[in-house]
Amino acid sequence: MDTDVLVVGAGPTGMTLAGELLTAGASTVLVDRLPRRSDLSKAGGVQSRTLEAFDQRGLLEPLLATGDHPVSTGHFAGIPLPDQPGRHHLPWRSVPQVVIEELLERHLAARGVHIRRNHDLVGLTQDDAGVPDAGVTDAGVTANAVTDAGVTATFADGTTVRSRYLVAADGAHSTVRSLLRAAFPGEPGTLTIIAADVRLGGADPSASHTWTEDGHWAALFPLGTDPEGRPLRRLVLGGPGQSLPRETPVTEDDIRRGLRTVFGTQTHLLELRYARRITNASRQIERYRHGRVFLAGDAAHVHLPLGAQGMNTGIQDAFNLGWKLGAAVRGRAPAGLLDTYHAERHPAGAAVLRNVRAQSLLMDWAGTREPDVLAAREIFTDLARLPDVRRHLAGLMSGMATRYPMPGSELHPLVGLPAPDLDLGASGRVHELLRSGRGLLLDPAGTYAQAVVPWSDRVDRVGEAGLAGSDTGTGAEPMLIRPDGYVCWAGAGGARPEPALAHWFGDPR
Repeated sequence: MDTDVLVVGAGPTGMTLAGELLTAGASTVLVDRLPRRSDLSKAGGVQSRTLEAFDQRGLLEPLLATGDHPVSTGHFAGIPLPDQPGRHHLPWRSVPQVVIEELLERHLAARGVHIRRNHDLVGLTQDDAGVPDAGVTDAGVTANAVTDAGVTATFADGTTVRSRYLVAADGAHSTVRSLLRAAFPGEPGTLTIIAADVRLGGADPSASHTWTEDGHWAALFPLGTDPEGRPLRRLVLGGPGQSLPRETPVTEDDIRRGLRTVFGTQTHLLELRYARRITNASRQIERYRHGRVFLAGDAAHVHLPLGAQGMNTGIQDAFNLGWKLGAAVRGRAPAGLLDTYHAERHPAGAAVLRNVRAQSLLMDWAGTREPDVLAAREIFTDLARLPDVRRHLAGLMSGMATRYPMPGSELHPLVGLPAPDLDLGASGRVHELLRSGRGLLLDPAGTYAQAVVPWSDRVDRVGEAGLAGSDTGTGAEPMLIRPDGYVCWAGAGGARPEPALAHWFGDPR
């Protein structure tokens, strides 16, 4: 084997996954077909759950130190969602994708992983047609399975890389997905809008979304500053006459005309830095796993970039998959663990596609101004003023409400959700303790000190002494947290952690 895992595609999803694999102890090769990293902003926002995941790996502070990344108010279909109290303690940040990619590439290089560029994938084969290791069921990988079965990737220059597993993070037009001939059902693009990075002069519109009476609309979001410290904005334009073929270039005149149509002469273009046309295509791959090949990010799901969900969903795919592949290559994965990637992330991706379609309808993306659509939006806007509705929508958009189907989720409301970042006093915060990439058992009463011993090579424990001075409160209940930060067991009702330890972390020593 050349490596444990070959990751194809060095965008945010691929680089996040490579980092997770390193943390999990898996050797990794990361390739990309492009000769250099793109300098285009592309995605422009980081949601609460992604910020939490970065914090769990010690990347949040370095990310925020890269520049001025303002806190922004989220929205659903252009309806503002004010900051929510409680678990949303890391609010939405305006961080361009190019900044995240630069940070992740530096982080990987410091750990000895350098992207192999100019690697154009042309061929892909799996041993035994992708059948799992000898002695392993289709459900997953048993502990200590030893085999030479794997994946061979061939590139345009004739080189090959052989790996135990391969992950496709190569975007919406994924070569891996094409080579697998994997079904990618959904809806084709029927309309386009303009997305551009601009500097504006004149009056700065305060509203993030603005509509005209005849259906034209514009959305504006902060993108930090350029190297000279001048503010940049992401501008999105839609409505009647804006839908042109995707390959049609976007000109400065297009931007000026769109600004004038929506804002009049009070706002004008100073600089157009980048622009493209975006379609409303909505597709999701049927299976996230194909034998030894997994798909993540835009290779697995594409949709309108509404609410900063595309890049964030791909990064969450990577956090979910990385520790599981690491356990598999180290012979510690319990049966079925690798299949939980599809079981957990496919519904999460489908939920994003569903809310994006709903937002597109409520925003009147095409600018039809149909009375039925306007009536629905008016009623929905009224509903969004209710605190419970706002909390629900904020959780939906931020990823904080994503709840994975897990054993025990019917018994405890925390199981399947991201763990709260509790201050554990002398031991530090939960997110800090997860930086090892291991599981974490919080045991405030010291009840499970012996129970976790057979898994102590995979799971850390914080007991009553380490919780001194914490904000968990007297009698706080225990919980078991996976390496990706999700609660997989909580101790209410007298349940013990051993079944969950075996289910997620494999056989005891």
